[in-house]
Amino acid sequence: MSESGRDETRAQDQSPVADNEVLEPSSESVTGPVVETVEAPAATRSTTKTDHGVTPAMEIASAWAWRFLVIVAAIVVIGYGMRYLSEVVVPVTVGVLLTALLIPVTTGLQKLRLPRGAAAGITVLATIVVVAGLLTLVGTQIAGQFEDLSNQVGEGVQKLRDLARINFGLTDADITNLYKQLQELVTSGGALGQQAAAVGTTATHVVAGLFISLFCLFFFLYQGEQIWSWLVRLFPRRARDKADSSGRKAWVSLTAFVRATVIVAAVDAIGISLGAAILGLPLVSAIGILVFVGSFVPVVGALISGTVAVLVALVAKGPLIAIIMLAVVIGVQQLEAHVLQPFLLGRAVSVHPLAIILSIATGVVIAGIVGALVAVPTAAVLNAIVNHLAGHDVDPEPPRPLPRRRPRPAPTE
Repeated sequence: MSESGRDETRAQDQSPVADNEVLEPSSESVTGPVVETVEAPAATRSTTKTDHGVTPAMEIASAWAWRFLVIVAAIVVIGYGMRYLSEVVVPVTVGVLLTALLIPVTTGLQKLRLPRGAAAGITVLATIVVVAGLLTLVGTQIAGQFEDLSNQVGEGVQKLRDLARINFGLTDADITNLYKQLQELVTSGGALGQQAAAVGTTATHVVAGLFISLFCLFFFLYQGEQIWSWLVRLFPRRARDKADSSGRKAWVSLTAFVRATVIVAAVDAIGISLGAAILGLPLVSAIGILVFVGSFVPVVGALISGTVAVLVALVAKGPLIAIIMLAVVIGVQQLEAHVLQPFLLGRAVSVHPLAIILSIATGVVIAGIVGALVAVPTAAVLNAIVNHLAGHDVDPEPPRPLPRRRPRPAPTE
């Protein structure tokens, strides 16, 4: 092959055009040099924005608004679902709170070389025995002093009637008519039967919820780490570390809150019971247990239980002893509010008093008494989670690694 043929073949091999395409003649000889036009990419072609007449401030506001509406809708749906399933959600929540309180007992029994399951079972049985013993004590005391207390209540009612007749000008006939109207209001229209049926239904739900709580308590004490690991694995892989560390931070805050609340409630009950015993009031044990239970509802519970103690003093011993009992209740509650709670809670559960009041009010509106009981622990847990995710931990702790599954042994041939 001649040298010109080789140059032609080399030119064809280097040509970007396919073999079956025909090269157009160059237009350089006719119209001069060719001006190359580069087509703009699709991303740069669509950069022009259509003006809808909306200001940037309105666009930002609308973006925030629809996101806020989505968040509110999600919260409403979750809240409605939890309220619809309240017969399950409430016992599980009670089981979690009891677990935060009793897990040191199970851990201590396990250190005595007891199996974890046996330690959890003993803890649950001991809790049942303690609660049953307290209820038996209260019932025995009420039954033993019922006659005296009923006589004192009758005397107290007579004193109130005398005060109403002297101060408000009411006669005995007016008081009797008011009592009859109240009695007719309660018994008319089948209201008594409806209330009895409602009380029976509520009692059934309480018994069922009690069994669910004890069942959850046992398994939370026995397999709490495994259950938490399973819950964390439901999250996407990138979010598992944050979910695990947030949950553990929330658990530390919850346990600190529950233990501090128990100590504060015990101090309240002991102080008010000692005051009632010194003043010679009846039902001292019942008053102490009522104060202990009521102290789990911040602000509201202490107020109600203290009022009951003052009313018992008024009925049993008269106005002077009632005033002294009121002073005892106020002194104990002030000691709790200004000394015990700041010292015990410290910085572990840093919830503002305004947040406590608002959370209690919200809990009462949503779920009544149960909502008031769990409102403050929920606020403490959410506060710990938000601070942890925002990087504002008070005492940051390294997240504990998730327990990994043990690798299966290789099959032996």
